[in-house]
Amino acid sequence: MEKITVIVPVYNVASFLERALKSITCQTYTNLQILLIDDGSTDESGKICDDWVKKDSRIQCVHQENAGVSVARNHGLDLAVGEYITVSYTHLRAHETLSDIVC
Repeated sequence: MEKITVIVPVYNVASFLERALKSITCQTYTNLQILLIDDGSTDESGKICDDWVKKDSRIQCVHQENAGVSVARNHGLDLAVGEYITVSYTHLRAHETLSDIVC
């Protein structure tokens, strides 16, 4: 089963983050690397990311100084190990099944 890397740029999205991470982690396709790239959030987003790292071994979090969404995405690309890579934005729902992306 091929690994899919999901890059999640995070910046001051505490109100959306829990729902987004539940959507990603509850996928039927489970061979995931989930990269949370906290781009210098000033709200509770960074703490939420750290809490999720403790809940799910597929999740990694990197905290960086604010540099913008493109830099956050690229940082995720540098860390990605999956055969397939997707970017998920916290204000959008994840695909019902991530395997739809690769089929």
